[in-house]
Amino acid sequence: MPDAAFQPASASEATCIRVDLSGRPYDIVIGPDLLDEIGRRIAALRPGARVAIVTDRTVARHHLPRVEAALAAAGIDFTAIVVEPGEKSKSYAGLAQVAEGLIAARIERRDLVLALGGGVVGDLAGFAAAVVRRGVDIVQAPTTLLSQVDSSVGGKTGINSPQGKNLIGAFHQPVLVVADTAALDTLPARELRAGYAEVAKYGLLGDAALFDWLEANGRDVISGGPARGAAVAASCAAKAAIVARDEKETGDRALLNLGHTFGHALEAGAGFSDRLLHGEAVAIGMSLAFAFSARMGLCAGQDAVRATRHLASLGLPTRISDVPGDLPDTDGLMRLISQDKKVSRGALTFILVRAIGAAFIARDVDPDAVRRFLDEQRSV
Repeated sequence: MPDAAFQPASASEATCIRVDLSGRPYDIVIGPDLLDEIGRRIAALRPGARVAIVTDRTVARHHLPRVEAALAAAGIDFTAIVVEPGEKSKSYAGLAQVAEGLIAARIERRDLVLALGGGVVGDLAGFAAAVVRRGVDIVQAPTTLLSQVDSSVGGKTGINSPQGKNLIGAFHQPVLVVADTAALDTLPARELRAGYAEVAKYGLLGDAALFDWLEANGRDVISGGPARGAAVAASCAAKAAIVARDEKETGDRALLNLGHTFGHALEAGAGFSDRLLHGEAVAIGMSLAFAFSARMGLCAGQDAVRATRHLASLGLPTRISDVPGDLPDTDGLMRLISQDKKVSRGALTFILVRAIGAAFIARDVDPDAVRRFLDEQRSV
């Protein structure tokens, strides 16, 4: 079960988790209705700064007026840049729209970019902030479960290439993360399930006790019960600890990519479309990583069954055949896998497992073994 220190003391009290980067620490603040006070927090953090809000059209409808009111109440001058929702905005065109919008708004290095939205907005706004004027600080205000527990923390920003996901980007740490758990109440059920895959990931890769707790409380996390805040905080604490040890993914931060090598290939194969959300791809990818580990004799088969059964019980896809529509053949998927960021000199690197809660980095994985495994899995 998550440590009691990770849980909000009451429904109205915020939890604060520190990302302890040397010389550049920042806070993750987690709790309900935090968007209403984001102006006060920004004014205290950066007095006199102007703010450029980057959001998408869907999030703007739900949350932009609240954020603008909070900034105005704090006496902060602001502008808003609104992009189209969905993975298609994580593109060269999307980057140009946001970067040119920041320049047109005369956002300077002493100002702030505020990413208001899910993982797409956070990645896109973060990358634009990293490169405009060679670096403008960013505040992340994640509004999806996936972005609150994963993409808003740790400084990974970027856009997609037609050849693969997140292949163009930069590390650009936020100066503050404000995770308003009440914002999750506006999400469709599918988005909540997709975000839950990243919560389960923390248990599957390094915390068997957390996974035990999720098996008992996963439905409460998705439905918005008391377990949700605890799960968000536990996930952020786990990621904060890993990022503090390995900011630039030269070591064990790569463990956070459990399920992502297979998952990113499937996302690219589905055209980065609504056919397959990122969290859904990660769920399939984690099931495949466990099944492949069991096939290679690295973990017990019952662990692979248990991990997959839990994800499926909460409505997540776990098989390649769960992806609607056509996908590339095995050779096509292998080409996409070969573009994964963990590939080194052509050698395949996967995050595999020895047990639930015991992931490890497997280097120089035999591509023929992967190809045979994919052939089999495509027919399941």
